[in-house]
Amino acid sequence: MTRTMGIEGESAGPGPLSGVRVVDMTDGLGESAGRYLAELGADVILVEPPGGATARRAAPWHEDGTSLYFATRNAGKRGIVLDPELRADRERLLALLGTADIWLESDRSGHPVRRGIDPAGVAARNPGLVIVSVTDFGHTGPYRDWTSTERVQLAMAGVLSRSGLPGLPPLTPPGLLATEAAAYQAAWVALLAYHQRLETGLGDHIDFSVYEAVAQTFDPGFGIGGSAVGGQRASDLPRGRPDAGALYPIFPCADGYVRICVLSPRQWRAMRAWLGEPAEFADPGYEKLQERRRVADRIHRLIGALFREVPKAVLVEEGQRRGVPVAALLTPGEVLECDHFLARGALAEVEVAPGVTGRAPTGFLELDGRRAGPGRRAPRLGEHTDAVLAEVSRATAARRPAGAAPVRPPERRPLDRRPLEGLRVLDLGVIVAGAELGRLLADQGADVIKVENRAFPDGGRQSMTTELITASFAWGHRNKRSLGLNLRDPRGVEMFKRLAAASDVILSNFKPGTLESLGLGPETLGAVNPGLVMAESSALGSTGPWSRRMGYGPLVRASAGLTGLWRHPERADGFCDAITIFPDHVVGRVGATAVLARLIERRRTGRGGTVAISQAEIGLTEMAELFLQESLAPGSVTARGNTGTTDAPQGLFPCAGDDEWCAVEVRDDADWRRLCAAIDRPDLAADPRLGTAAGRLAHRTEVEAAAAAWLATHPPREAMRLLQAAGVPAGAMQQVADYPDDPQFAARGFFARMCQPELPEPLPTEARPALARHLPDPLLGPAPRQAAHTREVCREVLGLTDAEIDELLAQGVLEEEETTHAAETSDGKGHL
Repeated sequence: MTRTMGIEGESAGPGPLSGVRVVDMTDGLGESAGRYLAELGADVILVEPPGGATARRAAPWHEDGTSLYFATRNAGKRGIVLDPELRADRERLLALLGTADIWLESDRSGHPVRRGIDPAGVAARNPGLVIVSVTDFGHTGPYRDWTSTERVQLAMAGVLSRSGLPGLPPLTPPGLLATEAAAYQAAWVALLAYHQRLETGLGDHIDFSVYEAVAQTFDPGFGIGGSAVGGQRASDLPRGRPDAGALYPIFPCADGYVRICVLSPRQWRAMRAWLGEPAEFADPGYEKLQERRRVADRIHRLIGALFREVPKAVLVEEGQRRGVPVAALLTPGEVLECDHFLARGALAEVEVAPGVTGRAPTGFLELDGRRAGPGRRAPRLGEHTDAVLAEVSRATAARRPAGAAPVRPPERRPLDRRPLEGLRVLDLGVIVAGAELGRLLADQGADVIKVENRAFPDGGRQSMTTELITASFAWGHRNKRSLGLNLRDPRGVEMFKRLAAASDVILSNFKPGTLESLGLGPETLGAVNPGLVMAESSALGSTGPWSRRMGYGPLVRASAGLTGLWRHPERADGFCDAITIFPDHVVGRVGATAVLARLIERRRTGRGGTVAISQAEIGLTEMAELFLQESLAPGSVTARGNTGTTDAPQGLFPCAGDDEWCAVEVRDDADWRRLCAAIDRPDLAADPRLGTAAGRLAHRTEVEAAAAAWLATHPPREAMRLLQAAGVPAGAMQQVADYPDDPQFAARGFFARMCQPELPEPLPTEARPALARHLPDPLLGPAPRQAAHTREVCREVLGLTDAEIDELLAQGVLEEEETTHAAETSDGKGHL
């Protein structure tokens, strides 16, 4: 089952941002921010110069030269062309921006359409406009004039230092995962500032650094980690890629590979039974994850022998039957034919060129059970120019913004207020994705109450460091309160309903159907509080054949085709994503953005609604151009390693020192000439064989050897500075432990310090999602001890007396913080 996503007017109806106008000029940097806002219902207008945006020429391409990148990143938008040489068109752009609510722009060296138009001047004409300036490194700091690429960002943001296998070079992940993650952060910040505008009446100017966003959203070194790492810090990892294969092991089987995630005692008992109850592992001590890690080689040999001759589909089904989380590593072709994704409408036929369609992802979001996809194909060049300019002309003549949302006039509140002050959030989220969504809302002033129970503990509280609260948990749950409540007790359910009646948002990331089984589904809670916004994320979506499967991030990556592509191509078993936390932190950003969109909608309608996010479909969407390419040319998308495909040299090169690397990216002929000058090889610049990208690709070995020879004699940071000074995208591979000394981070105040009482020293933590003129910095309160605020919340929100609380505690309906704990804590420096 597929549906076409390329016909005008096929949108499923107005979304929560209906009436919000976004002008998108993020050429080649951040297009997915605009696409996501379009999926949420905004009118997103892409502005291009004659000849089109550079993104229309971005790889990969269809055989006719059509950019698959452009086709997938700009679906859902309307497109217009304005000529930078015409004064009249510059006036038209100013008029368009006068009708807009949000302006996304990525000017780094003078956008051709923007000649004579700057954010300050535009803001003076439209003080309610939210301007998000998306650049590689931001407008301030020592790197402000540098340029980057996906590979450069991955190196500098510390991702590559943890990606790969011991003894092998770091490995670049597939696609544009990091840049895409940053784009979703840009959408979150844009909507946060717009929500603040609805309260204060003033817009904002956001100085958005992709570098900072990648460090926060794509496997952040100073963010909450998965339960398998037990709170151990990425900054404590030794040099070289960590030996993390035992975390979420992968086994060959009859027709491919499968991955398992055996974490809890219950899952281990099920796996042991599947193995035939081997006597050597009968000791109950092996129910502890750290004990199984100690003998992982022996356990994995038994599992490998059990799985080797069995088809992966059989193993997955048997694992589900037994309660052992198992997922097959799907290839891109298998993903495109997957019954689950097709049944959910997660894949659709997309118009690539006239008469040519291919299958591509349709997004990851459902609103009130309806998929919120882009609704229309990417615009042809100038397709909507006449219609949009006519709308602007009419709006200007009427002296009212055509894109303004029909909301009541804002109450002008102080500018130093946090955007979400006054909101109450009940947070049932667990581990990474659930924690991060609630934390983002708490940072911005919402009262986020983490509802938990010791009988079903959050895996994020699991510690292998003996710390009562780990740094990982503190990063993921700062600024929250904790309520101990037993939802397996009918009285606990009734108390939760009372809390819901006094709240604005409920968050969860359980297996679909869990809340309904407790009597707390959307219909029930919506009847209690019609203005309630309920947001859930799940591994594989709330519907479809696989919706009830057990899901963790590593299984999501396997099912979405990511694990199979994140592999050293020279090794069939060279999979490298074991330690990665993806897409969990992205889930938090897109979830927070969708919740905010529904709250904005509630201002108009008074009604709440539901938000549902499929984590696997986030993976599909971030690699949309690769799936479209595979659809059009089956078998063309495979593991690519570190080698670029559009020019040379493009890759990761060893530098002077121990495990020191630098990413270098030649994008075009001008970059090639700059590189040759920087490494003092005028002979190569003069060589006619190497004067074009095709020539350099044909002689890749020669040009890469020249770059490698020069880089080998320079420390990576020196090489990076010299190449960037010449205008060549380059980035030293940074270790997570190096972050605090990074001069760009330091200059822009990227880090703050938070105090967690259970830890001996203040923690470095992200200070803010982006620099802004008016948005105040987030709160930096500690994460809560379990059930530490039960009495406080019950008094404040439910109006219970101490006697009533005491009775409910005695009956096990409520829990409060345990008063005796082991006082000793380790230094938190365990290693994987």
